[in-house]
Amino acid sequence: MIGVNSVQSTSKVRVRTSGSVKYSREDSIRRQSHRSKSMKISNSSEFSAKETKALYNSIKNEKLEWAVDDEEKKKSPSEGTDEKANGTHPKTISRIGSTTNPFLDIPHDPNAAVYKSGFLARKIHADMDGKKTPRGKRGWKTFYAVLKGTVLYLQKDEYKPEKALSEEDLKNAVSVHHALASKATEYEKKPNVFKLKTADWRVLLFQTQSPEEMQGWINKINCVAAVFSAPPFPAAIGSQKKFSRPLLPATTTKLSQGEQLKSHESKLTQITTELAEHRSYPPDKKVKAKDVDEYKLKEHYLEFEVHN
Repeated sequence: MIGVNSVQSTSKVRVRTSGSVKYSREDSIRRQSHRSKSMKISNSSEFSAKETKALYNSIKNEKLEWAVDDEEKKKSPSEGTDEKANGTHPKTISRIGSTTNPFLDIPHDPNAAVYKSGFLARKIHADMDGKKTPRGKRGWKTFYAVLKGTVLYLQKDEYKPEKALSEEDLKNAVSVHHALASKATEYEKKPNVFKLKTADWRVLLFQTQSPEEMQGWINKINCVAAVFSAPPFPAAIGSQKKFSRPLLPATTTKLSQGEQLKSHESKLTQITTELAEHRSYPPDKKVKAKDVDEYKLKEHYLEFEVHN
């Protein structure tokens, strides 16, 4: 058998004394044919070789915003910003947040208008997606609150326009885009408490010094959220039947007040219709518990959007 294999292999390759392998004429023709086909495919691209090279160099030299390295994720929000040549100028912060999606980071505008300020006591009631906050993190803390632009800053000291924000201030900041403030009627342990439900479904409780102050904060927060929140993006679509809420960008809307009002009205009509259709097809009793949970989750979201 060894002799037969050796004889058959000599028709395809010839072994040199140096150990290298030389392909037969038949193999050479086949390889040249393969290369010519590859060239045809590359030449048939809608981009020329010059354009392709320019695109490659552009992507190589300038990072895409969402392509963030793990090391950059570990940096604090104030790092990576431009400084003056002497290095003594304080760092400026353009966005607040740790996500790699710029649409979800909180925009920080140092020149934004201040709509309301005053002392507030805060309690974290629920974390992202409505998950119950661990007991050890639910305590009340007092802050000097400043509603500046679409961000509610919670500072330890009284607000001073010329004073730079600390890392702790940025950590405690809450975006009010697509948020809803309302009286916390179900919370009876303290008076003058209102709750704030954020775009990512966190729930925070705030206590004020009087009922009038509480109502003032509710009105101002809801006004800012309604006027400046940008229209939502469509929810993610996948092969699974999992419900996903729409993506609510933290950027400020580009619409005029009239266009913004029409956008809200259109969205309300759409969600009302979607809720009616959703309820007209309740899950069958034989379906899995997971499907029933998905149905209830979507219904809860639609009800909240319609009634609030």
